[in-house]
Amino acid sequence: MILRSSIVVALLLGFYWFNSGPAKITGADNKEALTLKAMMQTIEYTHLNPKAIDDEMGKAVYKLFLKRIDGGKRYLTQKDIDFLKNYETKIDDQIRELNFEFFNETSLLLDKGLKNSEAYFFDAIDGNIDIEKPGYFQTNPDSLAYASDDKELKSRWQQIVQWEVNAKLLSSIEAQVKDTVQTNPKKSTDELKLEAIKDIRKRYVDFFERIKKLRRSDRMETYLGSIANYFDPHTDYFSPVEKQNFDISMGNKLEGIGARLQLDGDYTKVFSIVVGGPAWKTKKLEENDVILKISQAGKEPVDIAGMRLDDVVQLIRGKKGTTVILTVRKKNNSVEDIAIERDEVQLDDSKAKSLVLNIPGNVQHIGYIYLPKFYSSFEVDGGNSCAADVAMEILKLKEQQVNGIILDLRNNSGGSLNDVVDMSGFFIENGPIVQVKGRDSKPSIYNDKDNEVLYDGPLIIMVNQNSASASEIIAAAMQDYNRAIIVGSKSTFGKGTVQRFYDLDRIVGGNEEYKPLGNVKTTTQKFYRINGGSTQMKGVIPDVVLPDFYQYIDMGEKEYEYAMAWSEIEPTKYSQSVVVLENKKKVIEKSRERISHNDKFIYIDKRASKLKKQRDESRFPLDFRSYRVLVENRDKEDDQDENILKNNVKNLEITNVPSDYHKTLKDEGYKARNDEFIKDLKKDIYLEETMYIMRDMIRSEKSFVSIQPKLTSR
Repeated sequence: MILRSSIVVALLLGFYWFNSGPAKITGADNKEALTLKAMMQTIEYTHLNPKAIDDEMGKAVYKLFLKRIDGGKRYLTQKDIDFLKNYETKIDDQIRELNFEFFNETSLLLDKGLKNSEAYFFDAIDGNIDIEKPGYFQTNPDSLAYASDDKELKSRWQQIVQWEVNAKLLSSIEAQVKDTVQTNPKKSTDELKLEAIKDIRKRYVDFFERIKKLRRSDRMETYLGSIANYFDPHTDYFSPVEKQNFDISMGNKLEGIGARLQLDGDYTKVFSIVVGGPAWKTKKLEENDVILKISQAGKEPVDIAGMRLDDVVQLIRGKKGTTVILTVRKKNNSVEDIAIERDEVQLDDSKAKSLVLNIPGNVQHIGYIYLPKFYSSFEVDGGNSCAADVAMEILKLKEQQVNGIILDLRNNSGGSLNDVVDMSGFFIENGPIVQVKGRDSKPSIYNDKDNEVLYDGPLIIMVNQNSASASEIIAAAMQDYNRAIIVGSKSTFGKGTVQRFYDLDRIVGGNEEYKPLGNVKTTTQKFYRINGGSTQMKGVIPDVVLPDFYQYIDMGEKEYEYAMAWSEIEPTKYSQSVVVLENKKKVIEKSRERISHNDKFIYIDKRASKLKKQRDESRFPLDFRSYRVLVENRDKEDDQDENILKNNVKNLEITNVPSDYHKTLKDEGYKARNDEFIKDLKKDIYLEETMYIMRDMIRSEKSFVSIQPKLTSR
């Protein structure tokens, strides 16, 4: 249940048994060879579905590695690719022989390409830049061919420079228009163009200087990761520094802006936002945003293309109260500057929290529990588990005699297996929750451990496309038991695999002069629903599907290269008699009818189609006039997104339970975070519709007869 940097139980095994005793890897004559040998043997003996080291593997590694070292196709030419193509079916032999010839040849060509590209850049930036020169710029590298030769690569760099100048110039013009104070004299377009050229030149000078400082070991980490990712996207190599950063990200306190990052080709991508952190509070930075530049308040931005992840983190981290500005490319290919004031992420913002919701005259007194992640006590000494915390929130809501409970798992990327099993048991008497199976073993069935039912009332679980792993386990279990209604986007993330870390230093015998070697994370097991189906790839399809902005864009596990396939095993026996939902179809139809007449959901559906079109249209005009018209039109549509969803849901009332309300009176920081949380929920049309679904479920089900009179009469 691990995403690359999600909250997980990292089981560090001292050694594992191959044949009759602990393996001791020897025989490699340098650190790189020793690391590769240890990594491959670890994967062979621990991976759920180890693949053959053959030509298919070679082709995959060839593709993955080239995409990661030159994903933008700015350094290597087709001539270089034609030469490297000779190695495509030899890489598997080189892996077995601990031979790095392909890696070495690629590195030599990349060094040459970087040197040439630097020269081409300076020729373009210091030459005559005609911003009205016609042409098109392709922003999606997958739709771009390699330059045929050095001449075409030089021409490509001229386009890159024109594109960069256009983008910076338009940004400067818009900033000047918005500056109503106008403390400085208004500058002409030509003056702003010269400033843009100066700014871009400096950024790329810094970029090429950083590239020159990259070590062989940096590229080797990428190469080893490309080999590991062939087995599946979650099997990976972690250098000692990278593993250390991973462990820090698992911690309970995060510094900086509260965003977890990962490398994506030449750039750094945001893969999760820490709830309650500075980035989360801006409501602007989102998962999958690609960070292009980083600047400190009042200083020039730094282009981070090709920068080490730990260097990116250092640029983002800083003293509390200072501001960092991220230039990011959004999912629709628009570029936006996001200013974030650094702060310390508070622990309680990541914990479960509960509220009471009301829409007077329609649906009254509904309990709401928000769980941002499946954290557990392994994160910090003395820390509570999320299961224990959710249990406490349920008890608070029961004291308030709520008519139903909504468990919100949107954007919850998973975590502790034990906690999700315990939590699922709160809603049934007893029985299986999830099946876990390794490659050679019979399925292990994780059961609810007791006969106690903590909550026997109406239950809805909210999910979206970013709900993964443990979130999918509880949603699937409650769906299979017909215990709750699942509400959300067209499907959850679809991650149904388990990973474990293995420390290569503990596997290799002797060779102390080469250590530390790093860690390998391998996929060891797969989750299965109690009905026998896997959550892998398919995720959990909600009972009620609500429109969202990204519903026409493919997302989730299925978008990863070499993701493990969906599969199924025998179902296990399961049943529950706490609640019987007999009229779920009726509830679903009522929701569909409401959605079809809801102006906001109608708009979201139309806008989702436009976002899909924008994503597919990755070719931009290079002449400044056409570029400006296109960007300004997109910006207007984006502003409409904000405007149509900025108003509060009509008559939605949200209150804290008494104990939490008293806490807001004593703790100013807690009050501010609580107020911000409630402020956002009041605009949440998905929560509004979920409350109406709750009302319909209570009214239509015999299990909730005693609740029906109280639903709207309070």
